[in-house]
Amino acid sequence: MAYLNNIRTFVRVFELGNMSAAARDQRISAAVASARIAHLEEHLNIRLFQRTTRMLHPTEQGVLFYRGACKILEAVEDAEAEINNVTNSPRGTLYVAAPLGMGKRLIAPAVPAFKEAYPLITIRMRLSDRKLDLAAEGLDAAFFLGVPEDSTLRIRKISDCPRILCASPDYIARKGMPLDSASLRGDKHDCLNLRFPGAPEFQWPLQTADGVKRFAVSGPFETDDGDVLTNWALDGHGIILKPLFEVTEYLRDGRLVPVLENEPPIPIQMACLYTHRRRQDPKTRLFIDFMVNHIQASMPQVA
Repeated sequence: MAYLNNIRTFVRVFELGNMSAAARDQRISAAVASARIAHLEEHLNIRLFQRTTRMLHPTEQGVLFYRGACKILEAVEDAEAEINNVTNSPRGTLYVAAPLGMGKRLIAPAVPAFKEAYPLITIRMRLSDRKLDLAAEGLDAAFFLGVPEDSTLRIRKISDCPRILCASPDYIARKGMPLDSASLRGDKHDCLNLRFPGAPEFQWPLQTADGVKRFAVSGPFETDDGDVLTNWALDGHGIILKPLFEVTEYLRDGRLVPVLENEPPIPIQMACLYTHRRRQDPKTRLFIDFMVNHIQASMPQVA
């Protein structure tokens, strides 16, 4: 098992190019990760990396060993998957990610029920509105809203997610209700947006009488946290474009009111990404199936 752990650590160091990042991914200290690489190099009697002050660069032998190491780990995963299928007792740890709103409202509440059904599976969930790299983050699956950029991953569509424009009654009393989508431009209204490094310019796609049009919008605040965005809207600072499931409770109790109901945002795809394997790990498949069924049953619809 120690040798296999050394190989796993080597693969993550190779892929991330950094000992500290690989250590965080493996949930070990940098010293342990470094020792594992040293033990592996001593066992193989070769140098796997050329070390600089900031990065590790694989040697020619390191590149060759990486190819074989990936095959070894894939074979072990396949063997474990076969055992899980035979025993019908899937076990192990799943690393899962989701956007903040989707994770808090749709996925996290169902995790205890999944754990009760499959007690030998441990869930490690990461919530973030930033775009994540499954390989770099060591994730088994990532739920998301939108269109994935990485075509090398498998995608499981869950549903088309309704979205809505909304604001607080205080904001509407102060700024007025927008009469049409064109009034969102300029300085007539404040549009609050989700922003993260590398995000494109803001354009809200709305269904108008002339078809779908994209409107460039701006406002006084931006954030990379979807819940902060909602709180700003609740406090009367502007209009937000949100998945309906994130703001349903506030619409029901009147803390937020719909805006431009005749020109609604187009729905956004809700889906799950997972890595491509010859034989998908049963615990990953079970978790995705469980959550897809739960989310589809829980999704609110536009009235």
